[in-house]
Amino acid sequence: MTDLESTKEEQVTQQIMPNTLDAVRERREFPDRRQRLLRALWTGSWQPRRRSARRQNEHTVVSIDWHHPQWLAVGLLILLLSFADAFLTLTLMNLGANEANPVMVPLVEGTGRAFALWKLGLTAAGVTVLILLARARAFGGLPVGILLYMVLTLYIGLVGYELWLLEQLSSLGN
Repeated sequence: MTDLESTKEEQVTQQIMPNTLDAVRERREFPDRRQRLLRALWTGSWQPRRRSARRQNEHTVVSIDWHHPQWLAVGLLILLLSFADAFLTLTLMNLGANEANPVMVPLVEGTGRAFALWKLGLTAAGVTVLILLARARAFGGLPVGILLYMVLTLYIGLVGYELWLLEQLSSLGN
């Protein structure tokens, strides 16, 4: 229905039943809770109502407001490993290593503060999106939750590699 059709329908309804349209619009006792986003997020965090989709074909991001605690654990581990990666990268750079990521090279120069902020900010944003989509499917049916585990595994490997590099550079210095 277009806006024009909707407006005409409202005008006809208003002519036939003058007070009915207002009564239908405002039949709620309380203000619309959807207008208060932060309050809704806060309330939904402590009193989740939807743990699964209400309808069989409902597979959207907003269909649930509760996520399994395992995603919190995986997300926190990824963020901790990202922090360790940033610290180890800056340490290795101070020992003479080169940054392999060309996007991050300008940010690593100097104190590395911009590098750490961008790295942790982008990682946190990405992890948040992946957690929100954990029940969805991507890339032809792959559950997004599996992507979270893959990111965690890659970070474990990356931090392990950086620790090995740090050990190699330390042994060269002796």
